[in-house]
Amino acid sequence: MLTIYKTTEQGLQQVEKPTRGCWINAIGPSPEEIAQLIEWGFDPDLITYSLDLDEMARLERDEDEGYTFVLLRAPLFQGLSSDIPYLTIPLGIIIKGDLVATVCRFENDIVRVLGNSKYRGLRTAKRYRFVLYALLETATRFLGHLREINKTVEGLEDQLQLSTRNREVLELLKYQKSLTYFISSLRSNEVMLERLHRTKVFNQFEEDQELLEDVMTENQQALQMTHIASDILSSMMDAFASIISNNMNTVVKVLTAITIIVSLPTMIFSFFGMNVDLPVQSHPLAFIFILLFSMILIGVAVYVFAKRDWF
Repeated sequence: MLTIYKTTEQGLQQVEKPTRGCWINAIGPSPEEIAQLIEWGFDPDLITYSLDLDEMARLERDEDEGYTFVLLRAPLFQGLSSDIPYLTIPLGIIIKGDLVATVCRFENDIVRVLGNSKYRGLRTAKRYRFVLYALLETATRFLGHLREINKTVEGLEDQLQLSTRNREVLELLKYQKSLTYFISSLRSNEVMLERLHRTKVFNQFEEDQELLEDVMTENQQALQMTHIASDILSSMMDAFASIISNNMNTVVKVLTAITIIVSLPTMIFSFFGMNVDLPVQSHPLAFIFILLFSMILIGVAVYVFAKRDWF
């Protein structure tokens, strides 16, 4: 899908054809739409890089060809029922002449927010500042998703304390995978931002320089918080795996104690059910004696097990 935007006096407006200072947004472009982008002057290799899910963040500039290419890793929420609720995907930003294009395989919050005019200083004609706002929104989204992960993990923690199953641990494993993706992507974004900081093109104006520093700070904060959350989650999974094992051992121990207690009167009554001569079998209160003896054995067993904390 190709959508073209341009900042006018009325704000960010959608236009039909690319004009000077516009923004072209390509989400999951078809072969025909890719051909259209190439016709407008965008390098086909850069489009391919942006659609490759395994590409890492980087910065490319070619003064001869006249383009600047920024590839960043952006977070993507797939849903709580997914094996990996949060993934990261490549988002390519291509500056070619007076045009700027964003290319991504999936619809994502980054381009959606940019298209909703969240940032007042966003102007499609200011191409490099547009890139900085995209980077800032990416770092902000990482932090937002991280807060959601922490909130979900806290809910799972309450369920795990009394659990004897592995389901909750497997749920935690899903978020551990998401945090691993976040760490890898934030690191590659950090390397790309450091190179971006060394590029004088993004430091021409004081406002752009301050914005770039804000982006680097937000990305560094997101990376540190993700590291902390990952370490905590990893330790929590190990601890709760032990708790589940202990809970299971407790259940088995209680069931074993109950089995022994129940088997004691069964054993006594089995003896007196045999067709042989047995003590007190002729006494009129023989049944009472046997019953009392069984109850005494049960009481002794319960006392011993309780003393050893087997219940």
